[in-house]
Amino acid sequence: MTGFDRARIEAAVAEILAAVGEDPSRPGLSATPSRVADAYAEFFAGLGRDAEAELGEPVPLEQGQAETVILREISFRSVCEHHLLPFIGVAHVAYLPGEAVIGLGRIPRVIDTLAARPQVQERLTEQIADTFEAGAGARGVLVVLSAEHGCVTARGPRQVAATTVTLAARGEFAEPAARAELIALIGCGAA
Repeated sequence: MTGFDRARIEAAVAEILAAVGEDPSRPGLSATPSRVADAYAEFFAGLGRDAEAELGEPVPLEQGQAETVILREISFRSVCEHHLLPFIGVAHVAYLPGEAVIGLGRIPRVIDTLAARPQVQERLTEQIADTFEAGAGARGVLVVLSAEHGCVTARGPRQVAATTVTLAARGEFAEPAARAELIALIGCGAA
């Protein structure tokens, strides 16, 4: 990750602790700045990484074009750029291959790369769809994300059961009938 400054993060966390009236050097908190820096290194590991590169080399199809590929219930976590609180959920990705397919294990890698940066769910959904459309040569893409946001569950409205669902469709899957069929197959209840 380019630009990650561990010392600055640790100093900033110590300052936040002091600003809320805590003693950052007391037992129980003395290692917190280092722990937060470790967490941020993981949370933001996608910064500067190319999500399309995570697709790897597509495997050409011998018989021409394949039918729809769906990978459901892909766990992800990201950090909301508005409050720096996590949002955690599942992604469902359907794509209609062109002349090649990508390895199924590559799909979560793309999602992890794009989620591991300050994000909003709406943009993350669009970025995932764009990556598959451009990088995988997909004729159609549908991405549905469903997530619980810390900024909704732990602060402000404190709606612990609230989830946010976002959807992005590209190519042949942008057609309403195709999109409705895929949403039914995914079984995620998005409209």
